[in-house]
Amino acid sequence: MAEDSGQDKTEEPTEKRLTDARKKGQIPRSRELNTFVALMTGSVMLLFTGKSITNGLGDIMRQQFQLSREVIFDPASPVIFFEQVLLDGLLLIFPLVLPLVLVALLTPMMMGGWNFSAEAMSPKISKMNPFSGFKRMFGVQGVVELLKAIVKIALVFMVAGNLFNFYFDQFMALSSMSLTHAIYEAVDIISFSFIILSSTLVLVVMIDVPYQLWNTKRQLKMTKQEVKDESKDQEGNPEIKGQIRRKQMEMAQQRMMDEVPKADVIVTNPAHYAVALKYDPMGTGAPVVLAKGVDLIAAQIRNIAMGVDIPLVAAPPLARALFYSTEIGDEIPQGLFLAVAQILAYVFQLKTATENNWEKPRPPKDLKIPDEFRQQ
Repeated sequence: MAEDSGQDKTEEPTEKRLTDARKKGQIPRSRELNTFVALMTGSVMLLFTGKSITNGLGDIMRQQFQLSREVIFDPASPVIFFEQVLLDGLLLIFPLVLPLVLVALLTPMMMGGWNFSAEAMSPKISKMNPFSGFKRMFGVQGVVELLKAIVKIALVFMVAGNLFNFYFDQFMALSSMSLTHAIYEAVDIISFSFIILSSTLVLVVMIDVPYQLWNTKRQLKMTKQEVKDESKDQEGNPEIKGQIRRKQMEMAQQRMMDEVPKADVIVTNPAHYAVALKYDPMGTGAPVVLAKGVDLIAAQIRNIAMGVDIPLVAAPPLARALFYSTEIGDEIPQGLFLAVAQILAYVFQLKTATENNWEKPRPPKDLKIPDEFRQQ
């Protein structure tokens, strides 16, 4: 079956799968979006800073052509002037470069958020395998990248041809202008052309971004078997968990049985239920349930109690009420105080009569159990 073979990935990725993918650097990314935003930022910044950069470069060139003969033939001067020119050039392009650096860092966060994966950067032998490279080149992803490249080239050539025709007369007119004015005009033409050419890539971005989101989600989808295996890895094998639960129940039951000899009385059904109670007359709390059980466990409680001479009192309604309304270690509920007090009073009277060879008292009858505690 396809499902058994693990080929049909129909299940949505789990949180663990998504977390592991982020650690591996497998998150949606669009190079087209990064390129588009960087180009648009660069072209807009060039439009606003182009003239100031042109003026600055002109000033630098004029300074270098106006050096005196003594400075030119001084061996230390070229280094000094080179350092100054380099510093001036960096200051000129800083307003243009800084936004580009920020955009290069922030744009990838628009898809998938911030993520740094050391695992994705680590070298892998599989990436050097030529067969894997051919598979990627001629796979679905390779075809998609080829189509995007064709669309980009076609758009750029088409828009560039129209721009050339549109600005042809202005280009020709540059030769009749003064040098400074011609440079300013050329910067404006180049800036506007750069903006228009960059904006044509928005069509590619509108296709690529949804595709990258869909493709990443498709790659992370899981088979039913993978979901089951992951659940086993996280929560443990059901069989092992069952064994652990059984062992825990056995240990808890053993601890409960160890508490039975400390009880003052065992309230029974008499055959099906057994509840062991302990009361400290010197304390301030109510009687406490030390152990309780049904059928076989109840039989074990009764056997232990008889072995250490703990009284067994048959009070079926009270036994059922105590069993269903309390947990091990709990004090009895207030509504059962009167009935339990009658039982404990009988137990203490029985103990006194036994120690003095008196006539044994009769167990209490017709214990009053509130309706909210009665169990069938």
